[in-house]
Amino acid sequence: MEGLEVTVLLGLTILVGTLIAPRVRLALPLVLVIFGLLLGFVPQLREVQLPPETVLLLFLPVILFWESLTTSLRSIRRDFRYILPMSTVLVVASAFAVAGIGVLFGMPWEIALILGAAVAPPDATAVAALGRLLPRRTFMKLKAESLTNDGTALVLYAIAVSLALGGQITPLSVTLDVLISYVGGIAAGVVIAGLGYLLLRRTSSTIAINVALLLIPFTAFLAAEMVHASGVLAVVVAGLIVAYVSPRVTTASSRRQADAAWPFGVFLLNGALFVLIGLEVQYVVHEISAAAIGRLVLITLAVWATLLVVRYVFQVLNVLFQRQRGPRPARGARSRARVVSTVAGMRGAVSLAIALSVPATITDGGAVSGRDEIVFVTAGVILLSLLVQGPMLPALVRWARFPVDHVEDEEYELAERAISGAALAALDDLAAEHGIGQEVRDRVRTEGYAMLEFANARTLAREQAIVDAEAEALDVMLDEPDPLSAATADPADMDPSPSGGVDQATGPDATDGTVLQMIATSADVDLAQRSPLIRHEEHTRLKLALIDRKREVLLGLRGAGTVDDIVVRRISARLDLEQVRLQGIEEYD
Repeated sequence: MEGLEVTVLLGLTILVGTLIAPRVRLALPLVLVIFGLLLGFVPQLREVQLPPETVLLLFLPVILFWESLTTSLRSIRRDFRYILPMSTVLVVASAFAVAGIGVLFGMPWEIALILGAAVAPPDATAVAALGRLLPRRTFMKLKAESLTNDGTALVLYAIAVSLALGGQITPLSVTLDVLISYVGGIAAGVVIAGLGYLLLRRTSSTIAINVALLLIPFTAFLAAEMVHASGVLAVVVAGLIVAYVSPRVTTASSRRQADAAWPFGVFLLNGALFVLIGLEVQYVVHEISAAAIGRLVLITLAVWATLLVVRYVFQVLNVLFQRQRGPRPARGARSRARVVSTVAGMRGAVSLAIALSVPATITDGGAVSGRDEIVFVTAGVILLSLLVQGPMLPALVRWARFPVDHVEDEEYELAERAISGAALAALDDLAAEHGIGQEVRDRVRTEGYAMLEFANARTLAREQAIVDAEAEALDVMLDEPDPLSAATADPADMDPSPSGGVDQATGPDATDGTVLQMIATSADVDLAQRSPLIRHEEHTRLKLALIDRKREVLLGLRGAGTVDDIVVRRISARLDLEQVRLQGIEEYD
């Protein structure tokens, strides 16, 4: 099929899946994989191949960069002692455990190790798509692990391929490969992010800023690949740095444009990947002889089960190296949390890209034995992850009975009150600095107090809702109806109009041209008063100054670790919208 036909077909599949998924109550990635499997029954569609370079060089940089931008840096710092071994030691342990299973089923050791490297790392795209049902902290730990474990897997893959092609591997060469991959990847990410920072701080053009942001992940990946380091790790490091410095070197307009464009682009890329995974499964099934499929299915099931067991056991052992903070959770709660984390570790695009990257030939023209088996088993593990672990996850989350986490809401409300209070405290100084009249100053002060009261009222309402929910649950348990539930409002109280008739502010006289003409030419208008245009300009100037003050306080709260990066992004988005509204659509464009 031609490229344009494939593009249209993928787009239509994603559209249909988006419409159907809510109706059948399945996660969209699962629906898209099923659609890919169904499309694979068409012989012409089975020939649509997914080149590994397309995933590694086009899909992954964009997807991983966006996931890095939306990751909590505070969560990474807080849970680093958990994330580091999970993204390194666990990947190695999983790869060798899978390699052992492969050898038991008759696979050569080198080929089995390639298979282990391919399926060892949980995938960030699959985790992001299917793991949002998890508690916030668990989700962020799993997401950070998935963003950083690909570097380990790619180093193992390079070692295994070198062994399969007859290369000599020594402890020194392995150590050098690991150091180059990690240190080089981190260095490439830091350098490219630093260059991006220098460029972004010198421009205020919305288009220029977002084009630079789009180039950063690809440039970081390229720079890392040039020194034979981990391009995936370079993209992740660059994304984390850009996420931290972005509020200071980008504009409200560019951030609003990026927040609209990036999620949509990542959604399309993710959807296309899941459809193509389904097609790839059909392709490898039809390429392998029927006699070998039964054995490969058994290997796939054994590998999938091994990955789950190794992940669970490693989490049990990893607890010994964790620093316990706060009250120790109950033993049953810890075990349930490990089960949920084990099932949430799903495989996806990175595993398939590694499997497809296995060279089909070597220098003398011979084929690498076992490549089709690697692709088949890897695709099968991905399929089991998405179609079995994915639907299991919501039920397991309910079974785990995680305590309701209100930390993000509490931090959001704290930050809102803090920045509103700081803006009110600085109002007089900012008004004097910008030459704002007393009338505009009082108006903005009134608006600020109204916003502060609203933030306080919202906090009280949320706390009261928690109390009411607990009381309602207790009533249900005691089978006692709430006596207040039967109360009904007086219909007369529902009339929003003070006179019960036509609202005078929007009545027919309000649009009478003669009335407008009389107001415009009335002798009662004081032409000596400050011009409405001047008052509007002063109001805009003062509000923008207050928004800048709120941002400074908000970033200070982030720097002190008082609020999470996710909360900062939520509040910054609201401030950006307000700034764009004040500056006008022309400034936004």
